[in-house]
Amino acid sequence: MTGLHVAVIMDGNGRWGTARGLPRAAGHREGARALRRVVEAAPSRGIGTLTVYAFSGDNWSRPAEEVAWLMRLFRRYLRSERDESVRAGVRLNVIGRRDRLPDALRRQIQSVEQATLAGDRLWLRVAMDYSGRDAILRAAQIAPPDVDRERFARLLTLVDHGPPVPPVDLLIRSGGERRLSDFLLWEAAYAELHFTSTLWPDFGTEDLDAALADFRGRQRRFGGLVPQQAGAA
Repeated sequence: MTGLHVAVIMDGNGRWGTARGLPRAAGHREGARALRRVVEAAPSRGIGTLTVYAFSGDNWSRPAEEVAWLMRLFRRYLRSERDESVRAGVRLNVIGRRDRLPDALRRQIQSVEQATLAGDRLWLRVAMDYSGRDAILRAAQIAPPDVDRERFARLLTLVDHGPPVPPVDLLIRSGGERRLSDFLLWEAAYAELHFTSTLWPDFGTEDLDAALADFRGRQRRFGGLVPQQAGAA
C-alpha cells in the first residue's frame, strides 16, 4: 500500500462523555464516529496505511463493565463497517493478541478481514489488546540469532496477525497527553509526533489536516544531517 503510514492514539473518549454528564460509553460511541470521519478522509490526504489504537493490553485493568461494553462496541463497529469498507476499498486488519478476546469478536474479526482482503485504497489496522513491548518480546522469542532489523520487523507483523507494514511516518495522539503508551514502539522509531488537546470524539478532518501540515513542514533526517543549500558555508 503506497502513501503515508499514519498512526493514531485515539485518546479522550471517556473524558468527552464525562465532561458532558454522559456515561463514558457515550464518548466511545462518538469516538467510533470520529474514526469513520478519519478513515473516509485518509486516502484523499495521501495516507495509505492508518493504524489506530483501540484497546491496549493494559486496558484490561479498567472496570469489567466498561471492558465488556467496549468488546461489544468493537464487534458492532466491525460488523457495521464491513460492507462500507469493501465498497470504499479499505482493507481492515486487527493487530494485537486475540486469545483474550471474546469468541464472537474473534469471529467478527476473521469475517471482516477476509471480506476486505482486496481493499487497495487504504489499509486500516485496528490495534486491540495490543502492547508494543509484548509484540517485540514475542518476536524476539522466535527470532534466529542472526536476525537483522528488516527480518525482525517482518516477525513483528507475523506475531500481530498481519503482513509486512511500512514504518510509521506520523503518529498523532489526541486528548492532550504526550506519551506513546506502549504503541508501535518499533514501527514508530523515527515517526514524527503530533499531540493535540482535542478529545478524540471531536477530532475531525480539520484536525487531521493540521497534523499533516505540521508533518509536511518538518525536516526528517533519520539520524543524519540536513543537506546544506548550494553555496552555503
